[in-house]
Order: sequence, then structure tokens, then C-alpha cells
Amino acid sequence: MASTVSDRPGYGQLLRTPGAWTFLLPGFAARQPFAMLTIGIVLLVQHTTGSYGSAGAVAAVTGVSMALFAPQTGKLADRFGQRAVLLPGVLVHTASVSGLVALALAGAPMWALFAAAVPTGASVPQIGPMVRARWAAVLGAAPGREASPLMSTAAAFESVTDEFTFVIGPVLATALCTGVHPAAGLIAEAALTLFGGLFFAAQRATQPPVRNAAAAGSPRHTSALSVPGVRVLAVAFLGIGAVFGGMQVSLTAFAEEIGSPGSNGLLYGIFAAGNMLAGIACGAIAWKTGPRRRLIAGYAALTLTASGLWAVHSVPLLAGLGLLVGLCIAPALISGYTLVEALVPASARTEAFTWLTGAVALGQAGAVTVAGRLADAHGASTGFLVPLVGTALALATLVTLRSRLAPRSSGRTVARGIGHRGPVTVD
Repeated sequence: MASTVSDRPGYGQLLRTPGAWTFLLPGFAARQPFAMLTIGIVLLVQHTTGSYGSAGAVAAVTGVSMALFAPQTGKLADRFGQRAVLLPGVLVHTASVSGLVALALAGAPMWALFAAAVPTGASVPQIGPMVRARWAAVLGAAPGREASPLMSTAAAFESVTDEFTFVIGPVLATALCTGVHPAAGLIAEAALTLFGGLFFAAQRATQPPVRNAAAAGSPRHTSALSVPGVRVLAVAFLGIGAVFGGMQVSLTAFAEEIGSPGSNGLLYGIFAAGNMLAGIACGAIAWKTGPRRRLIAGYAALTLTASGLWAVHSVPLLAGLGLLVGLCIAPALISGYTLVEALVPASARTEAFTWLTGAVALGQAGAVTVAGRLADAHGASTGFLVPLVGTALALATLVTLRSRLAPRSSGRTVARGIGHRGPVTVD
């Protein structure tokens, strides 16, 4: 249940938070490459090899590599500071992308492209999780205590920003690859990563403080994955990745199947618009129910709407149902990220966010592969089964393990000796 907007601080107050704009603007520029990378690789490799299968395989290797290495990046950022991780990270990523471009244009064998894709994905700067960690730092969020009223608004704002990025980034990369040069999209991605990442890293004032485990009375550093709730959320976020990956491939296959490839952009744009609108609404509503219940309810709605995708065979109906699917994604994402504030100590929060981001990327990489093969073998409609199966499995996981999404209170530990007291608002 929700009350009116006036009952809670809104976006205006959030954006007036001291220091917010110093990391929001460079953070927005630096996170654009995240949405440009996959489509840039697909368009370049398809141009040089003539195969969408090869292009998708190289992109999938990049996605899996990012999913596996992103949490380690987050752990290092929590331990040594975001700046210490970003400075070498953006340099490695720029060099890796440049190497991948050079190999593709030189007609290198597939094994060489796969080899270059691994460091390219592993070095993707985790700007989104770092921005979320900065919000938690400037808003004074603390595990086990009642969250700041603005934390849910910040989570919603970040969800909208992420979705806006995934609308602008692919369009920009596609325009550059088709209108300038097939490698222009990846070159722009590397340049934005370098300059945006360095500018973001320069904003030291809002960087979350580094907890020195050697200091007297300080708990030793712990992994966010040692918190049971983070493991549950990571598995659940695989389902959201399955929706993104399954929709991208299946909508493309559907548009080609009906002889209207141009409708793909319209259909995916409507799907993304639903996500953005829901994210804006979630941040403007004063929720009376906690994020755990909202997460389960959001996934139930997402599974229900995804269940009809495979049976739709007209553009208007698919656009309408795609809009509904998009509307159900943001509430689930926002609730999951909000739960992290109550579950995870500040010393492991960036890592926790990167586990969730990595889970989405991993689910997306798997969904792209499975949905593509289903669509090739049995038609576009079967590809839409991937979002359904992914969200249904995630929902079953959340319902079965929902007790692990409640942080322990009354002095009990959250993760390896890190305790807390105070009221907890999660239901």
C-alpha cells in the first residue's frame, strides 16, 4: 500500500543533497559505455565476420567475464576506495577495447577475439554500483537501522538513470557504427569510459570512506556474499537479466519474422519506457509496505505479465504486453537494491551492488544465447519463454528463501562479526 507523494521526501529534495551533483553528472557520462559495449561488439564483429552467431558469442564472453569479475572490483573498491580501483580500471578497459577493435578489423581468428573479450568485460568500470554506494554514504544509510526516507527515492532515481542509459547508449552506438564506421561505437565507448571514469574518480569528497580493518576496534573486511540475503538477491536478479536478454533477442527475431525489422526499435523502446515510468513512480510514492514484500510482489507481477509473451503475434499486442513487462521490472530492481542498505555493512556495500549488477549481466548473457537458439530453431515465440522461465525460477527462490532477506537485529551479526542494533524496516 502506498500514500501520497507529499508524505515523503521526493526527487527535488534528493537532488538537493549536498554534493550529489558532483558525482551524478560524471557518473552519468561514465556509465553510458556500459550500455554501448554489447551492441558495439555485435555490430563490429558481425561486420568483420559476417556472422551474428560469432558476434553474439564474443559479446556473451564479455558479459560473462564482467559478471564474474565485477564483484571483485566492488570488493576492492570497498577495501581501498573507489578512486584506487577506477584509475587503473579505466586504463585497462580502454586498452582492452582498443585491442579488441584492432583484432576484429585485422580479421583475427575467433579464439583471439574471445581472448580479447575476457579483459574487456572484466575491466568494465562498475559506475552504477559506485554511484549507489555514494548515495548510501551521503544519506547516512546504516545496516540494521531504519533506512533514510530518501534511500528508496535514490534507488528509484538510479533505476531510472540505468534505464535511460540503456535507451541512449545502444542508439548512440548503433548510429556511430552504421553512420560513421563499424568500429566507431566501440571507440566512443572506450573514450567515454576513459574521460568519464577519470572525472568520476576525481570526485573525492563524496567517495564512501574506506574502513581500515587494522584500526583499533574496526571489524576485519568481509565479503558481501557472506550475507545470505545477498546470495538470494543475486540469484533473483538472474531473472531480471533473463528478461532483458530474452526480450532483446526475441523482439528482434519477431520483427524479422513478420517482415518489419524496423519495428524492433519501437517495441524495445516501449518496453524500456515502461521500466522508466515505473521507476519514476516508485521513487515518488511513500510505501507503507517494506521492500521485501514489494520485491516478491513485483516478481509475481513480472512472471504473470511475461507468461503471455509467447502467445502474442501482433505488434500492437506485443507492444502493450511489453509495456506491462517493463512496468514490473523497476519495482523489483528498486526493492532489491533498497534491501541491500538494510542487509549489508557499509564496508561491503559496493561489492554487494556489483554482485547484483553482475547477476543481471550473467542472466542477460545466458538469456541471449538460449533465446537466440530457440528462436532460430522454433521461431520467435519460443524465445519469449526465456523471460517467463527466468522470472518464475527467481520468484520461487524469493518465496522459498524470503526469511533470509530480513536483516538480523538485537545485536546479532549480519556478516562475520559485524553486529548492529535498532529497528529494521524490511517487510
